[in-house]
Amino acid sequence: MKNPVLEAVSLLLEKLLFSNLKLFSPGAPGEDEGSKRFYEVNSFLRGDVLEVPRTHLTHYGIYLGNNRVAHLMPDILLALTTDEKRTRKVVSNKRLLLGVIVKVASIRVDTVEDFAYGADVLVNHLDQSLQKKALLNEEVARRAEERLGLCPYSLLWNNCEHFVTYCRYGTAVSPQADKFCEYVKIIIRDQRSVLASAVLGLASIVCMGLASYVTFPAILIPFCLWMSG
Repeated sequence: MKNPVLEAVSLLLEKLLFSNLKLFSPGAPGEDEGSKRFYEVNSFLRGDVLEVPRTHLTHYGIYLGNNRVAHLMPDILLALTTDEKRTRKVVSNKRLLLGVIVKVASIRVDTVEDFAYGADVLVNHLDQSLQKKALLNEEVARRAEERLGLCPYSLLWNNCEHFVTYCRYGTAVSPQADKFCEYVKIIIRDQRSVLASAVLGLASIVCMGLASYVTFPAILIPFCLWMSG
């Protein structure tokens, strides 16, 4: 029988780290083949929501017409340079992951090919899954264009899905972030997490001594998990 706690932890790690590494990775094997995939951009309407499904997440953007997609993208390079020639290049794995960590991003415009990067593209699928009434397409595109540029990033409070739902429906929501929080709740509510954290805390004290920076978290973390469970 599978351990639900271990499965939840595994999924969290994949969502936070490995899934993000699959987005836009210049130099990765097979990259050139994916980037050359042809898309029927004539079937997209200005203001449509484009979705790129991944293993544990979906990346979202707003189609602006003329093979242009506005999407929110974390990028560490934005915190290091103002050189647009460098920041305009397709965001690499390292740039994306570090951008998530330091919480810096931009709402940028890329071609459909660079946005999708070889993956299938769904159109306006959120309309069905959220069962919300969409704004007029021109209003959706206008909202997206107004927000172009630098912005803060938060995995839970300001990601690409928040940007798209704000533009499309007038309210920023993220079912993906809500699902992530549910997995965190599963871990917190399982009392085995308290035991595991207590054992790790005791092991760290044994190995590193009774220094305050070791003892305090070793006691505080199991206590918080116990009170939250």
